[in-house]
Amino acid sequence: MAEILPLIVTLLLLIVASAFALARLLLKRKKARARHWPQSQDYAVRADWNKSSGELNYSSFVYFDVDRDGIYGIGDRPMGGIVVRLRGRNRYLATVRTNGNGFANFITSTTKRKAAINRPGLYEFAVSVPPGWGATSKNEMQSRSFFELPGSTSGLCTEEMVRPVGIAPERFVRGTLPEGVNAAARVHRGADEVASTELAGSFLLKIPEGADRMSLRLSGCERSVPLGAYPIDLGTCDLSRFVAFGKPRTTISFDDVSSRGLRKIPSGFAGLNWFNLNVIRRDFQRGSQGYVNGNTSGDHMTYTSSGHPAEFWSETPFDFLGALLSAAWLQSEGETGIIECWRGDEPVARDEVRLSALTPVHYQPMLVDITRVRLSTLHYWQMVLDDLTIAR
Repeated sequence: MAEILPLIVTLLLLIVASAFALARLLLKRKKARARHWPQSQDYAVRADWNKSSGELNYSSFVYFDVDRDGIYGIGDRPMGGIVVRLRGRNRYLATVRTNGNGFANFITSTTKRKAAINRPGLYEFAVSVPPGWGATSKNEMQSRSFFELPGSTSGLCTEEMVRPVGIAPERFVRGTLPEGVNAAARVHRGADEVASTELAGSFLLKIPEGADRMSLRLSGCERSVPLGAYPIDLGTCDLSRFVAFGKPRTTISFDDVSSRGLRKIPSGFAGLNWFNLNVIRRDFQRGSQGYVNGNTSGDHMTYTSSGHPAEFWSETPFDFLGALLSAAWLQSEGETGIIECWRGDEPVARDEVRLSALTPVHYQPMLVDITRVRLSTLHYWQMVLDDLTIAR
């Protein structure tokens, strides 16, 4: 009997193990059938509205107010990298930057410990407006009262969302006049002259609100500068560099290179040769503020790959009128962009432009008969370029 007992125990263990395996198999098959066959609970009407166990994002939306009218309109663009702070219960609760779609998301939930908004009360959302910018919508500080609502996604609600916040930079025109050369600048709003001043050396002229054109007169020669949504850098204002108008203009937006997220620009695109310039979709690189804010038309722009020098050129000369230039990352805010131009083997111009990841600067060299342009940065951070304008 003692010799048979171990065999009986082993047999029982095998039977139990087999039964357990069979039960698991049957349960697995039952779940599989439940996934593939209609069930009564597939579209069940919710009966218990007394609990909330989820979370949601309560969002503050910030946009670049291109037309500066304080209303989020068709031409305005979401801004990335803008800081929004949340305050409640007499203390700061969270600081969030807007993502590539312009949203600063604050987690709201009555059951999640990580939620910044987790109980009823008054909460204040404060958009940190960058230095030299203004809130065109006049609502950078907004408050909302949250109340409990069992059965809602997060358990907390407000009567309405916070309103979109529009911001825009102070506009200016900067440049450098050759030594010993003075210029007269006149700023216009429509047909009216609203400001005038004398310029010399390196200058920065702030533009009054609503002004749409500036005229720059040097030694009897006048140049008209349209004033758009972005700050302007004229580079070196040498008379010999002023391009004659009349040639057909082409604005290269880079949306036609590819519909994909990233592609190196092939030579031949837009009739030019290209080196070390990649086209990128504005939302392709997560966390990059400059690729979002430096995109001024469509959804694509180009940048200097790996932050190294890049070039575009043509055997047939072209007039280099301008481009919108940005820094790719907030970590490189204030980076120096270097733009060098040649006419054949002759160096024609070398300008340094201060870059920002928050807004492009409209670089307008207005150079005639250029054959090669070299783009680089002082500290080898990526330079973003959009809406390159040439004439030929």
